[in-house]
Amino acid sequence: MPIATINPATGEVVKRFEPYDASEVQARIGRAHDAFATWSRTPLEERVKVVARAGQLLDERRDEYGRLMTLEMGKLFAAAREEAAKCALGCRYYAEHGARILANERVTSGDEEGYVAYHPLGVVLAIMPWNFPFWQVIRFAAPALTAGNVGLLKHASNVPQCALALERLFADAGAPPDVFQTLLIGSDAVGDVIDDARVAAVTLTGSEGAGSQVAQRAGLRIKKTVLELGGSDPFIVMPSAMLDQAVATAVKARTINNGQSCIAAKRFIVHEGVYAEFEKRFAQSMAALRVGDPMNEQTQVGPLAGKQLADDLEKQVEDSRRAGARVVVGGKRREGAGFFFEPTVLANIPEDAAAYREELFGPVASLFCARDASDAVRIANDSAFGLGASVWTTDADEARYFARELEAGTVFVNGMVASDPRFPFGGVKKSGYGRELSEHGLREFVNIKTVRIFGFGHAKAHGGASLSE
Repeated sequence: MPIATINPATGEVVKRFEPYDASEVQARIGRAHDAFATWSRTPLEERVKVVARAGQLLDERRDEYGRLMTLEMGKLFAAAREEAAKCALGCRYYAEHGARILANERVTSGDEEGYVAYHPLGVVLAIMPWNFPFWQVIRFAAPALTAGNVGLLKHASNVPQCALALERLFADAGAPPDVFQTLLIGSDAVGDVIDDARVAAVTLTGSEGAGSQVAQRAGLRIKKTVLELGGSDPFIVMPSAMLDQAVATAVKARTINNGQSCIAAKRFIVHEGVYAEFEKRFAQSMAALRVGDPMNEQTQVGPLAGKQLADDLEKQVEDSRRAGARVVVGGKRREGAGFFFEPTVLANIPEDAAAYREELFGPVASLFCARDASDAVRIANDSAFGLGASVWTTDADEARYFARELEAGTVFVNGMVASDPRFPFGGVKKSGYGRELSEHGLREFVNIKTVRIFGFGHAKAHGGASLSE
């Protein structure tokens, strides 16, 4: 795949980039390794100043970065601006809470003084996707840099200008040279970077296939990995749900980011008591969405990010139809320039259909009818994925039941699944492992070091400072 900006709304190639050759990649890894020696010893209060300043710049450059995201991957401009703002929020979270999260934890007993310390690992390679081209990177970079690690970013090949803008962002925020670098390379060059002894760890957000390959490669070198992979999130609606709110949120949850989000609701599992009404309202709302230019503020659904994505989605919908699924609304690509796909609703989906087993990355919703809460859980958990889940009920016992039984990294009750810097984010099953965000995300790429000291007595009892300080 070429490294290029291709406007998804028009199909036009805007700008091409030559990938870095092997010698340039080696040089950048070397500079990152050297930078770690200094950055890891830079006082934490200085590191968080850089992260905080990055947050300020993200706010100040919201329009600039928003236009770049829309140009390269087609998200609505309003949503792109919101993404930049969310990135700023993530930076502020770690700037404000990093010192608390990384503080030594004292564990003392008798004459022993002990503590747990959190020390950075080194160079972290981040392999990131195109669908949230700034947020996916920031939620790795902000905690990694706060902890004292340095970052190498291998971004998706269709968002090279976003990747370079992020490299400039941290430089402009005051990060020393080479603390955060972008590698303009194709997927075929990633393995050699993982193999390099100077790279300490790898984080990937992407497909199940890519995650498996990266985990295998890193595992051979015994390197820590965090994987955030695909999702086929259930959206469960029970009879007690506030149906108007559930329908409105369902439409937003399926079409957010033009339907291209790992935690977008994809499988709508509705109790038989309200199924017919939900299908009618939901299908009408999906069919009424305005599809078009993502820079137009009236547009509600923009293009898919690339031609291959549109081709794949079209094939999945057609395979599902041939397997017996009913196309309620939509079901095909729009003619003309760009990579647009109609908002689509599928129903009566058999278990051998693509829409039952696979992740559909685009504005295509799959409807299922459940007999009761137990049946809804059965359908929801009958998936290889386990990223997020949304449940709509006003029955407290039902809410507790779903929160306990659903196999997912995140469960929302009467709300749309979304990431938040304050809460850990990640999945189970083939949605990956490890966590991003919150204190859990900050501690993924650190050496959790135990220190036990004997023979000094209680230093503070004798007027001295604790050795853990």
